[in-house]
Amino acid sequence: MKIALIGYGKMGHMIEEIALSRGHQIVCTIDIDNQEDFDSPEFQSADVAIEFTAPQVAYNNYLRAFSHNVKVVSGSTGWLVEHGEDVRKMCTEGGQTLFWSSNFSLGVTIFRAVNRYLARIMNQFDSYTPRLEEVHHIHKLDHPSGTGITLGEELVAEVDRLSGWKFGLLTNPDGSVEGTKEVPADKLRVDSIRRDEVPGIHSITWNSDADQITITHDAHNRRGFALGAVLAAEYTANHTGLLSISDLFKF
Repeated sequence: MKIALIGYGKMGHMIEEIALSRGHQIVCTIDIDNQEDFDSPEFQSADVAIEFTAPQVAYNNYLRAFSHNVKVVSGSTGWLVEHGEDVRKMCTEGGQTLFWSSNFSLGVTIFRAVNRYLARIMNQFDSYTPRLEEVHHIHKLDHPSGTGITLGEELVAEVDRLSGWKFGLLTNPDGSVEGTKEVPADKLRVDSIRRDEVPGIHSITWNSDADQITITHDAHNRRGFALGAVLAAEYTANHTGLLSISDLFKF
């Protein structure tokens, strides 16, 4: 399979390593200093482009890839609110293909399934109050993380007494804290911590006067995310439309 990489930072390099080890070919790498290569024959020859960039440029990257009918696998977040409906129409009515997930890790996918199942159980027990905390490295600019938002939305969808999520506390790299612990009773509180070089830790607690239940996913490194992106690209090469991690992993 011919793969183009959009974004050639740490994640891009790791995706390249794994793709090559699985017998694929990297035909083009695009970063901030060679945007003109979107229009190159090499990029246009790609079966799939894997995109890991910043929230403010992801949507434009999709448009440039789609203009050459190149399928895209993307882990970029932050574009959904403003451009989600446009992308959906391009993929459902316009013949384009995007495989998007806020997190490509197999472990996170399993964790999401556990989160949904636990939330369905806890929907019966009003004495428990849920809270979500995500921890990432100091270079991550957005908060909460895309995975945190996904986990929060999936939890809220299973709990009748919750109407949504609300951001709570942000612990900055220097240790300072901003935000508030006080959120409405019908909102899931989501906290963020930016610390060291943490690849990603997501924890969900259900607390009551009697006890507390906690589930946690702790990524040791970025390799699981990169492998998942390559597996998604392999799937996307033979499928079309708006695809998600639930298409790749059937649970």
